[in-house]
Amino acid sequence: MAQKKRPDAGLIELKKALTENRLGMLYLFHGEEDYLRDYYLETIRKKLLPAGAETFNLHVFQGKELELQDLEDCVDAFPMMNDRTVIIVYDYDLYKNEERRDKLEAMLQDLPDYVCLIFVYDLLPFPAKGNTKLGKLIKKIGITVEFQPQQQSDLNAWIRRHFKALGKEIDNSTAEYLTFLCGGLMTGLDGEIEKIGSYAKGAKITKEDIDAVATPVLDAQVFAMSNAIGEGNFDQAMGVLSELYQMNEAPIKILAVLGTQLRQMWSARVTLEQKKGQDYLAELWKMHSSWQARRLMESARRFDLRWCRNAVALAAETDLAMKSSGVDSEELLVDLLLKLACC
Repeated sequence: MAQKKRPDAGLIELKKALTENRLGMLYLFHGEEDYLRDYYLETIRKKLLPAGAETFNLHVFQGKELELQDLEDCVDAFPMMNDRTVIIVYDYDLYKNEERRDKLEAMLQDLPDYVCLIFVYDLLPFPAKGNTKLGKLIKKIGITVEFQPQQQSDLNAWIRRHFKALGKEIDNSTAEYLTFLCGGLMTGLDGEIEKIGSYAKGAKITKEDIDAVATPVLDAQVFAMSNAIGEGNFDQAMGVLSELYQMNEAPIKILAVLGTQLRQMWSARVTLEQKKGQDYLAELWKMHSSWQARRLMESARRFDLRWCRNAVALAAETDLAMKSSGVDSEELLVDLLLKLACC
């Protein structure tokens, strides 16, 4: 069973407001799941702005280029031939300086009820400054929504719906493999589903269909590399590493992912020693995919506790060497794989 996350309170409130037709005046959107964020932005637009109304009542700004006076003018302008105005502002630094904070505070204190103002944080980090005067005001009158990666069960249902729209079927186990290989974000999965659906000849999507055309994320590629070492196939492991270098993945980034996976492997081996199951491992590492936990448990059976402990130590030594020794990082990573294959 994959790790279950607590649903975001802001998202729950947003869904309820949409259902009950009582959208508020101020929202802050942030989080990894761009697909969901864009879906709800479009849903709000359609809900508040009937066809044609967006011409005069939808205003979209990039925060870096936005003058506060322009935002204030937009807020003060009454909607034309419609009840609401929607204002979307991307990556605006709310707390840039004291003058801006004071002006924003004054504007938000008197925010008209015809306005739906949405600050979206995409490239700029979300400004979690709730203890400031402005932050407390935003918390009082607005709703902050974090769009998190979805739970595996929700992703499975979403993946099935998207394949069904393409005239294909996929079972839960294969859907979990897809999320492991391509990541658990809907934004990336959407394009992969299109590719796989177009490629697959049969009505039911198979693991082979996915492997044929899907683009693996770094975590999945590094897992394949460490798995090859576990199977004693050093050439295959080096082949994966060579592909990663050809894709211009930085050695330090590859090492960071490999180090995490080796620690997870050690945890999986300890889990087996203690006769605990994959649910315990998934809970320990907050894994969203039961497929990932299951594969880790299977891989851990090929290693003993001593190997896992040594592997983690070797990865830590390589990390230190990359950051301090001046030795070529690619050579250090190859040397680490050789040591892992021999230890």
